[in-house]
Amino acid sequence: MNEELRALSLKRKKAHKTLMDLRSGTYAAFLGMEAATYRDGALSKRTKELIAVGISVVIDCRSCMQWHIEQAVADGASLREVLEAVEVGMEMGGGPATVSARFALDVMQEVFGQQAMTEAVALARAAGADSAD
Repeated sequence: MNEELRALSLKRKKAHKTLMDLRSGTYAAFLGMEAATYRDGALSKRTKELIAVGISVVIDCRSCMQWHIEQAVADGASLREVLEAVEVGMEMGGGPATVSARFALDVMQEVFGQQAMTEAVALARAAGADSAD
């Protein structure tokens, strides 16, 4: 894992532990809301995580992007599904969201690996996918 992503993970885990140790009622309520939100329902947990990826790009929350990309992949999302969620965020957020999308691409490379990213680029080029080449 690259150093920036490792630092974000450690900071998130440290804050979680501190808030739990402090018996934060607000944080406990947030965790309950989070569990209820991401539970399978009319939308699968994977779909909800992909929605959160797009929102994370729009609000430029790096920790959120990392967490929700990792969660979406853990729930079976493909590289293309994550990319399309990032693209929805870019469309909704306009130019500034393309800056956030660069970080999301770094997370995707870390989660899926360089080989998968290279293969996805090759497949996209072979399929004639829209590009700005």
